[in-house]
Amino acid sequence: MATLRRIVFAVFVLLFMLLAAVFAYNNPQPIDVDIGLVRLEQVPMSIAFAGVFAFGWLFGLISAGLALLRSSGEKRRLRKELKYAESELSTLRALPPQDAH
Repeated sequence: MATLRRIVFAVFVLLFMLLAAVFAYNNPQPIDVDIGLVRLEQVPMSIAFAGVFAFGWLFGLISAGLALLRSSGEKRRLRKELKYAESELSTLRALPPQDAH
């Protein structure tokens, strides 16, 4: 299964590289990119596209990482609460029965 996953990943990477090469070949003209703080002039369109794609990928990776960190913290907190509840329950079960008079 891991080998099939690696093969599919390698094919995906090669296909993406081929599409990027075709895009770069079909769009050789330079463009001006205004980021807000900086204005970049005469940047090849393929480089600008790759930069925006990489920035978006990095932003998504950071967002997913923060969500996973938050989720693991919540999971840790719930485990602590479960241990506390289990110990309290075992303490209550160990008490002698009392009459309801």
